[in-house]
Amino acid sequence: TFNFSHFRLERILNSNTSTKLVSLLGHFMDLSEEKWAVVILEKKPFTEDDLTSKGLFSEATKLREEFVNDIYGNFDCFPQPEINSVKTTVIYPATQKHIDKYSKQEVHIVQETQQLYQEVTLKHIEREQFSLEWLYNILEHKKEKERIIFEDPCEETGFILLPDLKWDNKNPETLYCLALVRKHGIKSLRDLNSNHLPLLRNILTKGVAAIKEKYAVGRSQLRIYLHYQPSFYHLHVHFTYLKHDAPGIYCEKSHLLDTVISNIELMPDYYQRATLSFVVRENDRLWDDFRGDSRKAIKHD
Repeated sequence: TFNFSHFRLERILNSNTSTKLVSLLGHFMDLSEEKWAVVILEKKPFTEDDLTSKGLFSEATKLREEFVNDIYGNFDCFPQPEINSVKTTVIYPATQKHIDKYSKQEVHIVQETQQLYQEVTLKHIEREQFSLEWLYNILEHKKEKERIIFEDPCEETGFILLPDLKWDNKNPETLYCLALVRKHGIKSLRDLNSNHLPLLRNILTKGVAAIKEKYAVGRSQLRIYLHYQPSFYHLHVHFTYLKHDAPGIYCEKSHLLDTVISNIELMPDYYQRATLSFVVRENDRLWDDFRGDSRKAIKHD
């Protein structure tokens, strides 16, 4: 358990006014004056339950007038704490990679051939990837068992579906679920071939059915995709509500699962042969690796 009264802020890593999210770096002084902590705070969207006489429009809500001019009025609104919570994520102890990940920095697009993947990206992954202990804890039911939405226990085509940490598991309009495959050794899109089609089809079919049953959101309203590069190198699939602008949904990052399946059906080794473009952050060592490679994956003006 973390006590925020003991958190000493060192600096603000990033503040996004569009998403109402701020990332902070500091120390929990009661735990350690040396170990870093990254704290991410995010304002939650409104839910229908908030907009009732027991929620926002209750006696507990206070208005502070800024100005009133004719029919227009501006106020600061102070609702009851129960409907004004801030989604909070704590990473402790945080490594330099975590600090870099949540820091504001420039980004660049690179074009990665299969040769560059083998000789640059793969070496970087083996050297730099985050620990997957948290993920194995989920697959082995050691942690977060109560958060599981659906599970297929098959070791070849099975997966666990659970809410992503970026979602509060309450408001369906910001729905964000993650399917974690049970099979080990599949790092990313680059590893996928025709042998994995049963796995991908199973995730698509059963993931959609589970979300429909629990949240009443159908396939036509789901965005189902993989990231490349992913944030961690164990194959996983994202399910988000189509009207929700979730992080990483843009063309330089996401690959629709339907398209991935279709590409592999057309060419079994498509993702071993294709040149894949993706975004890399300027402080990431992978950016340095690509810039230092003689076969440029970077397009210059």
